[in-house]
Amino acid sequence: MTHDELAPHADKIDAYEALVQFLYRAPIGLVQAGLDGAVDMLNPMSSSLLMPLARDGSLDNLFTVLQDVAPQLRDVAASFAEPSGVVCEGLRLPLGDAAVPGGPQVLSLSILKLDGTRLMATVTDATAEMQREQERLARRLKSQARTDALTRMPNREALLEQLQQMLARPAGEATAGFALLFLNCDRFRQINDAHGQAVGDRVLVQVGERIRAALRPPSDRIDPAAGSGQLAARTGADEFAVVLDGMRCRADAEKVALRLLDALARPHQLPGQDITCRMSMGLVWSDDAGGLAGEMLRDASIAMVEAKRAGGARCVVFETAMRERAARRADIESDLRLALADDQLFTVYQPVVGFAPAGSIDHAAGVEALVRWRHPVRGIVPPIDFIQVAEESGLIGALGDFVLRRSCRDFAAWQRELGPRAPRLLAVNLSRAQLGQADLPVTVAAVLREYGMQPRQLQLEVTESLAAQDQHVQERLHELKALGVKLALDDFGTGYSSLSSLHLLPVDTVKIDRSFVCQADTSNHHRVLIEATVKVAQSLGMNTVAEGIETEAQARVVRELHCAKGQGYLFSRPLPSGDLLDWLAGTGASSSTVAA
Repeated sequence: MTHDELAPHADKIDAYEALVQFLYRAPIGLVQAGLDGAVDMLNPMSSSLLMPLARDGSLDNLFTVLQDVAPQLRDVAASFAEPSGVVCEGLRLPLGDAAVPGGPQVLSLSILKLDGTRLMATVTDATAEMQREQERLARRLKSQARTDALTRMPNREALLEQLQQMLARPAGEATAGFALLFLNCDRFRQINDAHGQAVGDRVLVQVGERIRAALRPPSDRIDPAAGSGQLAARTGADEFAVVLDGMRCRADAEKVALRLLDALARPHQLPGQDITCRMSMGLVWSDDAGGLAGEMLRDASIAMVEAKRAGGARCVVFETAMRERAARRADIESDLRLALADDQLFTVYQPVVGFAPAGSIDHAAGVEALVRWRHPVRGIVPPIDFIQVAEESGLIGALGDFVLRRSCRDFAAWQRELGPRAPRLLAVNLSRAQLGQADLPVTVAAVLREYGMQPRQLQLEVTESLAAQDQHVQERLHELKALGVKLALDDFGTGYSSLSSLHLLPVDTVKIDRSFVCQADTSNHHRVLIEATVKVAQSLGMNTVAEGIETEAQARVVRELHCAKGQGYLFSRPLPSGDLLDWLAGTGASSSTVAA
C-alpha cells in the first residue's frame, strides 16, 4: 500500500484506540453483553462495582452476577421484544451484605438493547444520590409532620420547637420579650352540630387566615430583624397559638391580643350563611414562663380556661395562682369521677310552695331536686365547687342523669308513702350536655315508665340563656314537651331572652331570678320588672315562680304581684328526702297562712 492508502486505516486504528481508552477511563461502569447476559466487554469501573456481587469471582455473565440483587433481570431482558430500546433505566440495586465497607452501598443500573444480539449496560455508584434523596424525603416528612393538614399552619410540634429555642436564648441576648397566646373557639361544638363538620372545617381555615392576617410584625416589634419572629400555629381541634417575639412589654402583647380578638369576632362569611365564632385567649409573658415550652403552653391554656370561665370572648393574662386553681379543679374532676362510680352523690329537695287564695300556702305544690356530694375526706362539697368543673370536664351529663333517676325514684316513693299529701310536682334541672343528647326524650320517657310517674308530674328546667341561644336546644325542648312533661325557664331576667320573645319558647313556667326577688320590697324598679314578667307569662298561659324568697316582706310583694308560686329559705332550705317528709308532716302538707 502506498502512504496515502495506509492513512485512513491508521486513522481508524487511532479512533478505536481512543474509544478503548475512553471506555477504560470512563467514570461509569460500561458492560457489553449478549442477550443471554454473556459479557463481551466491560471496563475497569464496571469490574470494580460488580466484583462484590460475583459469588465465584467471575464476571462472565451480567445476569448471573446480579442474580442476588436483581433476580428478575434475566426475564425482563428476555421479554423485551423490541429490536432496540431501553430495557430498564436507573434501577436501584442495594448491595446489602455484599457491600464492601467504605465502598458503594447502592448501584444504579441501566440496560439498553443495541440490536438483535447485543445489550449495553451502565453501572454507577448511587450511594450518595440515594442518601441525598433520603435526606430530602426526611426533610419533607418532617415538614409535613410539623404542618397542620387542614389549615397548612405549623402544628403543635413546630410551635413547641420554636418556643423552646426562644426560652433557651441567653438572657443577655434578649433586647425585648416575647409572649405566647393560646386561643380556643367558644362553642365550636355547636357550630359542628348545627352546620356539619365540613362547615366547621371551613370556619377553622378562615380563623387561621385571620390570625395570620392580623399579625403585623414590622409594627408590633421593636426590631423586626431580631429574634425568631411571629409564629401562628394550630395546636388542636379548635385551638390555635401565636408566638409574639421582639415585643417591648407585656402591654404591647396585650394590644396584639385584643386586635386578634376583634378580627376573629367578625362573622365568617360562608355560602348562604354567616357564622360567628368568638375566641377565648390566654396570654403568658416570657418573664413569667419557666424553662420548658410545654409548661409555657400549659400555662397559656390555663389562662384561656380562665377566660372561658369569665364568659369567653376575651384575653386573660396568666398568673401563678391560676395554676394552683387548675390543679384543684383537676383534683375535683378526678374525685368527681370516683364519686359517680362510688355513689357519693345524693339529692336534696327544696320545696316550691303555692300561693293559694286568702293568704294560704300550699306546701305540697312541688319540690326542686338538687345534687350534693358527700366526699369521704372533705365532707359535704358545696355545688359551687364542683358543678362548673363537671360542666368543663364533660361530667355534667352523667351528673344530670343521676339526679333525674334518683329524684324520680324518691318522688315515686313519696307518692306511695304519703298519697295526696305528697308533692305534686318534681322539678329537675337539665344541662346543656343533656340537651345535646339526641336520645334524651327516650331516656326521660323510660325513667318515667320505670318509676310509674305521670309525665305531668315532672318539670324539666333550663336556664333562660340556654333556651334562648340555641336552636337545637329549642328543638329538643319541643320533643320533651311532646312527652307531656312540663318545662320551666329558670333564672329568668339574667339571660339573653326578653319578655317580647317569651312566646317563642315552649315553656309552662317562668322562674323569676332571685336577683329581682331579693329587692322586690325595696326597689320599685325590680317590682315593676316582676310585675311585667307575671303579666306577660299569664297572658301566655304560663305560671310564675319567685325564686330566692328569704323574708316575709318579699313573699308579700310577689303574692301581691300575683306570682303563682314561691321558693326560698323563708319556706325551707333544700332537704334530704327523709327531712322533706318531716317538713311536710310538720306543715300538714296543707294550706296555712303566711304572716302579713
